[in-house]
Amino acid sequence: MKQMDNQSPSKKVASFCSLRYGLAILVFFCNIVMVSQNCCLSLTMVTMVNSTDRPGSPNASTKEPLDNVKNPVYDWSPKLQGIILSSSTYGMLIIQIPIGYLSGIYPIKKTVGTALFLSSLFNLLLPLAATASGSLVIACRVAQGVSQGAVNLAQFTLWIKWAPPLERGRLTAISLSGALGCALSLLWLLLFYEDPKDHPCISLTEKEFITSSLAEQVISSGKSVPIKAIIKSQPVWAISLGCFGYYWTTHVLHLYAPTFLSSQLHINVRENGLLTALPHLISWTFGVLAGHLTDCFLSRKILSLLAIRKLFTTLGLLLPALFSVVLLYLGSSFLGTAIFLTLACASPGFTVSGIIINPLDIAPRYYGLLKGITVLIGMIGGIISSTLTGIILNQERGLPPREIRPGDCLRKQSSARGLCTAPRDGSFPGTSRESLCSHAPGTGGTFPT
Repeated sequence: MKQMDNQSPSKKVASFCSLRYGLAILVFFCNIVMVSQNCCLSLTMVTMVNSTDRPGSPNASTKEPLDNVKNPVYDWSPKLQGIILSSSTYGMLIIQIPIGYLSGIYPIKKTVGTALFLSSLFNLLLPLAATASGSLVIACRVAQGVSQGAVNLAQFTLWIKWAPPLERGRLTAISLSGALGCALSLLWLLLFYEDPKDHPCISLTEKEFITSSLAEQVISSGKSVPIKAIIKSQPVWAISLGCFGYYWTTHVLHLYAPTFLSSQLHINVRENGLLTALPHLISWTFGVLAGHLTDCFLSRKILSLLAIRKLFTTLGLLLPALFSVVLLYLGSSFLGTAIFLTLACASPGFTVSGIIINPLDIAPRYYGLLKGITVLIGMIGGIISSTLTGIILNQERGLPPREIRPGDCLRKQSSARGLCTAPRDGSFPGTSRESLCSHAPGTGGTFPT
């Protein structure tokens, strides 16, 4: 870290029109595919799951109208939904340390290209797996998680040779923000090269700029791994605990945000999709902003590298917790809930300039392995939080009906005309518009489940 604190900027070289920024944009589109494949299931789960019928066969399917289209509806319990949504994390968990070690030995080009293709292929098989059984969906998601874990981890190691130290923040932020995946995997194999000096299209000026800025970076040529030093390293444990908190928070927020919006605000799937996508856009904006601020602070020597990593890690872990607590006190306010849920899901983007890139500062030679270890510990937190959320929701589903007190009815009544404004689509679980309207103010009743 001290080497980067004392490093002076090299001569001015083109940035946004350069090959290294073009590479960051290519990785950016690859990550868009990864994020969309992960988030689409949590969004479509809102319409795939039959929440009105009693639990039956784990994969019982019926046909119910939705937006004038006949869609299959599966009787998956909240517990099974939690396992399905978190199952891709199981696959990522398996692959982290192996791919972290191998990415420092084998070509990144083939690793990322092949893994991206397989992830997209398993995503195409998900609808067929859903019609067969929930177990096959879980199997597909695990296999997809293995592929995505390889892409997510191996892409970090390319910046060891492609990112000048004073541009690591912005290049990583640009690349991390976000049937296309199959095409991108081929594009990756054609355009990416392991080392800048081997790329046929790179300019001589940019090649000299990158290699000269990395000249002081010490990279051991040996393949032995200092396991004891890694285990005893306090920075590694600090990063690992930070990753644990990061994945614990983001898994619950991103996987269950569509379900929360559907059950609490009763919005349709189209509006749900827009609100679910908005946090990813703002998170990307936060990440890019943090990356530029990081490089600005370093180049102008405003803050030390250690202070910068601590600052953005704190922002990325503390802000989501604060915004999530605010959600508890907003009641049924649509605008307030949408704003604070978006901020809670997006603010972890600040960690891009914190714990996400921090292993590259402490050991570039073993960056892949350290990244695998820290992400592995982090994903354990993600698995626990998402699975535990499903179990809690499943227990809540089995609670007996609660008594409705005067004025507790879930529909709103116009004070002028006394008209019920309950949702027209009967989106309250197990209810119809007529059953909601039958609870007049001042009367007792039983909340239908």
